[in-house]
Parts: sequence; structure tokens; C-alpha cells
Amino acid sequence: MSVLLIAGSPTERSRSAALLDAVALRLSVQGIRSERIQVRDLAPEALVRADFSHPAVVATAAQVERANVIVVATPVYKAAYSGVLKAFLDLLPQTALKGKTVLPLATGGSPHHMLALDYALRPVLQSLGAKHILPGIYATDAQVTLTPEGAYTVHPDIGSRLDDATHILLSETLRPASLAAGAFEAVSFSQVRCSV
Repeated sequence: MSVLLIAGSPTERSRSAALLDAVALRLSVQGIRSERIQVRDLAPEALVRADFSHPAVVATAAQVERANVIVVATPVYKAAYSGVLKAFLDLLPQTALKGKTVLPLATGGSPHHMLALDYALRPVLQSLGAKHILPGIYATDAQVTLTPEGAYTVHPDIGSRLDDATHILLSETLRPASLAAGAFEAVSFSQVRCSV
């Protein structure tokens, strides 16, 4: 199973990327590695001109196709997810998220933009065929703060919600076969006996 983290912020260091880092850390502690796409690092001309054949677009679309779980993070601007993320999602095939579990993350200046996850981002993820979209996690600027050293710190409340989301990813998506396989040995139907 593979996890792909998609950073949808136009800036190099951002609060939404800090949420992705927090998820990656939680997964790595459980032995799950993840890959990352920084949408802002893709060729700008490919994004703006919707160049589906650009090598960077082809490579990132292949990464999305290989992943079983997608974690997408974006800042919220004017009650919607970032334009650079929108341009990237528009370049993916219509069924790019088919059969995948998606965890949406977002950050914004105030709680007033929280619904952007449900009313702006979730419909796009559904239209791309996501099998299961987990409840999104939204953090305000006050919940992902910048330290004097220049790093971001995630508020314990958001950390707890990230713990829960990571647990769901692990138990329902990333390790369900190993959990089920360890419970009972398979028995063929011909070996089943009933007594009354």
C-alpha cells in the first residue's frame, strides 16, 4: 500500500504543508512510507496551459495512479482551496482517484472558511472517483503556529484529530488484510461441520 501526500500551497513553507508533515510523521512511526508532490514545483506553464502531455504532469499523474491513499492539503483563500491545487486537479484523468481513500486537510485564517473542505474540495475529489473521503481536518492559523526557530507547531487539538485520521487510514485502508489474516486461519466450506 502506498500513500501520496499532495501539497497544494503556492508557498514553500506553509501551514497546510505542516499538516502534511504531521501526517507523514504519524505514518512513518507505524512503518508506512509516503511520497510527496509539491504542486508549486510543477512547471507553471504546464499548469496554466493545461498541458496534459508535459513530462512533469505525466509523472505526477502516474504517482497518483500508483497510490492507494491520497492526503491532500491546501490553504483556503476566499472560501475555496488554492488555485494551484485546482489547476493540478484539473490535469488529472477523470477517474484519477477511483478506488482510493482520500484525507483532505486545509488551513485558513479563521474558522469561517472551514466549510470550504465540504463545499469546494470534497465535490472535486468525488468527481475524480474517490472511493472513500475521510472527514476533512481544518486548522486555523492559531492552531498551526510558527515557532521562533521558523518551524510550525500543530495545536494538540489538531494533533489529536490527525491521530484519529491516521488511525482510520491504518486500520481501514493500509493494513486491513494483515489484520484480518491474523485473526483466523481460512477454513474451506467443505470442512465446516454443524451440530445441533
